Amino acid sequence: MNISEKLDKLRSCMKKKGIDVYYIPTNDYHNSEYVGDFFKCREYISGFTGSAGTVVVTDREAGLWTDGRYFIQAENQLKDTGITLYKNGLEGVPSIKQFITDKMRSDEEGGEKKSKVLGFDGRCVSFTWAADMKESIAGVNGRIVSDVDLVGDIWDERPVLKSEPVMCLDVKYAGEGREDKIKKLREYMKSKRADYHVLTSLDDIAWLLNIRGNDIHCNPVVMSYLVAGMNEIIIFADESAFNEDVKNELAGVGVRFREYNEIYDFVGKFKKGSRVMLDKGIVNYAVIEAIPEDVDVINEVNPTMKWKAVKNKTEVANERAAHIKDGVAVTKFIYWLKKNVGKIPMTEISVSEKLEEIRSKGEHYVGPSFDTIAGYAEHGAIVHYSATKDTDAEIKPDNFLLVDTGGHYLEGTTDITRTIMLGEATDEQKKYYTSVLRGNLNLCAAHFKYGCSGVALDYIARKPLWDMGCDFNHGTGHGVGYLLNVHEAPNAFRYRIIPLPGENEVLEEGMITSDEPGIYLEGKFGIRLENLILCVKKEKTEFGQFMGFEQLTFVPFDRDAIDISQMSEEERMLLNEYHKNVYDKIAGYLEEDEREWLGEQCKPM
Repeated sequence: MNISEKLDKLRSCMKKKGIDVYYIPTNDYHNSEYVGDFFKCREYISGFTGSAGTVVVTDREAGLWTDGRYFIQAENQLKDTGITLYKNGLEGVPSIKQFITDKMRSDEEGGEKKSKVLGFDGRCVSFTWAADMKESIAGVNGRIVSDVDLVGDIWDERPVLKSEPVMCLDVKYAGEGREDKIKKLREYMKSKRADYHVLTSLDDIAWLLNIRGNDIHCNPVVMSYLVAGMNEIIIFADESAFNEDVKNELAGVGVRFREYNEIYDFVGKFKKGSRVMLDKGIVNYAVIEAIPEDVDVINEVNPTMKWKAVKNKTEVANERAAHIKDGVAVTKFIYWLKKNVGKIPMTEISVSEKLEEIRSKGEHYVGPSFDTIAGYAEHGAIVHYSATKDTDAEIKPDNFLLVDTGGHYLEGTTDITRTIMLGEATDEQKKYYTSVLRGNLNLCAAHFKYGCSGVALDYIARKPLWDMGCDFNHGTGHGVGYLLNVHEAPNAFRYRIIPLPGENEVLEEGMITSDEPGIYLEGKFGIRLENLILCVKKEKTEFGQFMGFEQLTFVPFDRDAIDISQMSEEERMLLNEYHKNVYDKIAGYLEEDEREWLGEQCKPM
């Protein structure tokens, strides 16, 4: 079926169920950012393959909302589908809530107002979203139906739910045993007078139990729910994915198994008067609706979210080692690319495969932390571009190649972007590249008082571009997990305050955040330069504790694209100091010709 046929079939199901508006998010039952193939309902119904987007369907209209990372991609993929693109955050664009509420306004029928129905799969939305939407449409005489998976009903040959083998992460990598983590959680529960804690976010469960899986592509998590009590931990998962050794380790801390879908029945049997702690912004609507009304639900941001964001000393030491290995791999790749472009056939897909081949030789390499983004020339202006057989561009020595890539190692997770000049850079290319580079260097060099969140620092990275009247339509940085999700809350760099609990956290010692300003000129090229940086303590004075950042990523910037005249004396010093560190840390792992090339790249400017 093409997209139009799928929409027709969906609308037929909507009519049979008495549903006027149907909501299809990019989500699984755990509010994950990236989802397994089984959950790609939005992609199936729309054809849009980006990682973030929401579709709303009525009897006559269909719309897709996505953010600035995907505007260009969405415009291309939605052509001739009958689905309208709504660009989140732009002036005049209605929010999803506004759109739905407007479409839910009652019709007059026989002199009476006819109530309209909003449908969605309650397992795929958070309780907070559903409750807010329910309240909004009640004002226009609307109501909800939350037990319908209409896309699933029309999806022939839907992929199965993944259940890959689970492994335990040794304490020499995790730095803290599951026993201590569970003890800390129970102490927190006591402080909230909670009898139970319902945990449904997959990376939090993996972190708490020191387990890793492969149930979501590039995200080493396990499809599961978890309920922590004061005497036992119950994990709802496919027990067959856990071998006897893993089960024995978990049994040692009181973990018992129940089937994955039994979570709803289990929470429905909480005793009257018990107190259950959970995060309504994450736990799905169906789970919370199953909890009896006489149970006291305590809405609390998952404490594990912040605990796992603050890396312990072992994790920090391991991450430093992982980034040396990754720096060697990416440096080798850039050398190979510069040496061979124009001499051997290259495409966006083939260079991605080459990079994976080089990286996979690293000790303790587990796999990519996300699919490599390799965007040549105008494709680099598509922020989260993904090459396909139809779009796979030939790479020539005459433009930028943007490569955003990362790896999982037992020692941690990496994420790096380099924009590589292939050929001779124009004055325009140098101007923009140098502006992005200045933002990257200046943010890492920030010296700030404890208590700042990333909102206070975002301006540092954007200033060179804002001074030119330019901007980039994505955050400047995100937290990164330890052999977990490459995008991890709560630390981030962004200039907008997000009015949600836990989204504007103070930067703490041990947090790892990306530093990735960029510029994207549609039809020409894109530039993004990304390093991971570690938050560290600096001096403490009578004015308080001061903080800063330590570079974790060590890969040269492209001196062929730098206009040194744009840079201040301090910025030149930062660049030269960074390149000296790159050479000192990486050169010893390279072949002689690679080392000579790196020496030239890292010479003072």
